[in-house]
Amino acid sequence: MLNITVLCVGKLKERFYRDAVEEYRKRLTGLCKLELVELPEVRLPERPAQAQIDAALQKEGAAIRARLPKRTTLIALCIEGREMSSEALAEKLSALAVSGQSSLTFLIGGSYGLDPALKQEAALRLSMSPMTIPHHLARVMLLEQIYRAFQINKGSEYHK
Repeated sequence: MLNITVLCVGKLKERFYRDAVEEYRKRLTGLCKLELVELPEVRLPERPAQAQIDAALQKEGAAIRARLPKRTTLIALCIEGREMSSEALAEKLSALAVSGQSSLTFLIGGSYGLDPALKQEAALRLSMSPMTIPHHLARVMLLEQIYRAFQINKGSEYHK
């Protein structure tokens, strides 16, 4: 069974996001071993300087690295990443599993994104859209797409 970790910077505050995440967590039971990890976002002033943002991203990056599973394949969600269709993502997850990858870790940064060094280390940089999406919504969208990928690979009617 594939181990999937979703490592997120920032906590879900809104109940509707938490409910959606919980729904997809339930749906993924039996399809993979899912772990959701929330890490605190570094507090910044209202209008931070670029140096403050860079320092915060490095600090968040260190916290992410401390929580990475051993021998995992990193997939970083970032706007400059590769856009994929649901079918292409399903194929990629299947190919990773077939190649012997038993652990995948998806990274979702906070308001200012991810540490550039983490993005460089990722086996795949994935973009949900060229549009800016709140990181809380990205978490829900990612879980839905992971669920959809499993359904596509099963040949289920879920994906139409």
